[in-house]
Amino acid sequence: MTDIQIWTLVFVGITFSLYIYIAYASRVSSTADFYVAGGGIPAPANGAAIAADWMSAASFISMAGIIALAYNGYAGSVFLMGWTGGYVLLALLLAPYLRKFGKFTLPEFVGDRYSETARLVAVLSAIVISFVYVAGQMGGVGVVFTRFLGVSPTVGVMIGMAIVFFYAVLGGMKGITWTQVAQYTVLIIAYLIPAVAVSASVTGNPLPQIGFGQILGELDELQRSLGFEAFTEAFTDPRYGMQNMLLITAALMFGTAGLPHVIVRFYTAKSVRAARYSAVWAIVFIGLLYLTAPAVASFSKLEVLDSLNTTPSGELPGWFSTWADVDLITGPDGAPLEDLNGDGMFNYTGGASDIANEVAINNDILVLASPEIAGLPAPLVGLVAAGALAAALSTASGLLLVISSSVANDVYYKRVNPGATEKQQLMVGRITMGLAILVAGYLGINPPGFVGEVVALAFGLAAASFFPILVLGIFWKKATAMGAAAGMIAGLAFTLAYMIWTLEIYFGGAGIAGIPPTGIGTIGMLVNFAVTIVVSQFTPKPSEKMQALVEEIRYPGRTKLVEEHLKEG
Repeated sequence: MTDIQIWTLVFVGITFSLYIYIAYASRVSSTADFYVAGGGIPAPANGAAIAADWMSAASFISMAGIIALAYNGYAGSVFLMGWTGGYVLLALLLAPYLRKFGKFTLPEFVGDRYSETARLVAVLSAIVISFVYVAGQMGGVGVVFTRFLGVSPTVGVMIGMAIVFFYAVLGGMKGITWTQVAQYTVLIIAYLIPAVAVSASVTGNPLPQIGFGQILGELDELQRSLGFEAFTEAFTDPRYGMQNMLLITAALMFGTAGLPHVIVRFYTAKSVRAARYSAVWAIVFIGLLYLTAPAVASFSKLEVLDSLNTTPSGELPGWFSTWADVDLITGPDGAPLEDLNGDGMFNYTGGASDIANEVAINNDILVLASPEIAGLPAPLVGLVAAGALAAALSTASGLLLVISSSVANDVYYKRVNPGATEKQQLMVGRITMGLAILVAGYLGINPPGFVGEVVALAFGLAAASFFPILVLGIFWKKATAMGAAAGMIAGLAFTLAYMIWTLEIYFGGAGIAGIPPTGIGTIGMLVNFAVTIVVSQFTPKPSEKMQALVEEIRYPGRTKLVEEHLKEG
């Protein structure tokens, strides 16, 4: 075994043991603990858990690669703006009111606010979104294990499945929450230490968020010389012009405010006030990584371009060979690496260069490879691997709990067996989670795209299905049950169909007006709003009591009507 593999095993072994211990110590026997951790998580801890739940493999593994490689710099800012802006929107517009409504799951809110039919549509939407999202997480697990432990992606995903199964099934939301606090600690340390080391080495400034500004001019000049557009220049890629930048940013932002596994986090807070502060803490914790990602992207892109285009192919650094050995660095379109022009180097260039491009780098490897690219010692490489696994598994567990709670609480308990005991509900929830993990593993082994892209698709689906229904359910008392069900079905069906039509792995269609699958969620959201509002004009209005409750939910404090609603729930 190499030094990197040994240190990876050490860090993975230590962190996985910690997660399992926390899950065992937090094992639950009630549905309140299983679904929402008893509603007793302090705001700072809940903020850290939200951040870990939120900063998935897409944030840790894929974001810097998206910025540097897929979006070539400026255009990658859609992820920074969309994902962080969405949290501000969620904290101000939805979280406090949903917490005050006091239900376990997002479909439960939809069912109580609208109808049982709408609840079932919401369950279907939550399951579809969660499975699309979890595919990216398990795919990230496979990438990490393939490179750092030398196992196949299938074996790597199966290891991840086993770990998630243990602590999610045993501890439910309570175990997941405290495990995610530990996972956030691991992932942020793993992300920041290499970034600080690289920034200090390259610029003399240990703050990467500031230091990377010193190399942007050099990076712009190097990219232009190799046929790429400048790293910092806006709207240079026709795929990501102003229209698509707006659509993708909006889909990510409104999708954030509609993600079921994030919204349920606010039910774990002790109070409405704690829910607000949980959101504030989450933004702080998320900002530590999101403000660092552009620096990691910039430093890594500069080193990659410089080393590949100035070093003979027989003298390339070790990181290039190790990632090429696991087929995550290849020739264009997945072809074998080949020195096409015979100049003795593997050229990595843009379309406008006179030299043919000979290298394709997987977007998901940039952060994982960054310590090796910078020549950092093996322990730091192993730490980054452990951090990547923490990011992927923390989000996967939250998503699987959404699937479990949607089936056990909103289908089995609410529809199939209203007289079920807590023991029966927990059993159904755990069985559902076990089955969901198997499906998640399959999707991780056969993902529909790279990690960041798959996760972005889930956000589009959330924006198109849940966001309009939540906003109208809180702020428009006359939104009707039939309107909500029709809106969710229309938004979800339109968006999902467009994604399947345009994704290369499926039909690879050209799409409409150049809109990419990652941006269509914004249009789907508008379809949902329009259908819900129109249908609500011609269908029976909610009861007077529900309309009064919707009005009172928005006022501070607990009114008598809200208290009665919570007791009924």
